[in-house]
Amino acid sequence: MKKLLVAAIGLLCATAIVVQAQDAKPKKELTPEQQAVMKEMLAKYDTNKDGKLDKSERAAMTQEDKDKMPKAGLNKARKHAPPADACTNAPAAADK
Repeated sequence: MKKLLVAAIGLLCATAIVVQAQDAKPKKELTPEQQAVMKEMLAKYDTNKDGKLDKSERAAMTQEDKDKMPKAGLNKARKHAPPADACTNAPAAADK
């Protein structure tokens, strides 16, 4: 009975591992155009030469270069949070 229980638990664990591995999203490959844009941006702005653009490096980018990235399909436009004063739960003031 113990052998059957151990075998069943082992089978369940193996199944869970396989299912979880299938759920993992494969890393999206960059197109040649995206690779060229990234190479250009890294050559221009990667001051610490780590192969990534951190916040300070991105802040140093010109607006023209910032616009190139979404056009190439990189760095999709992020949703910005509304201003702090716009996030209130208070009802709108009535005109008197």
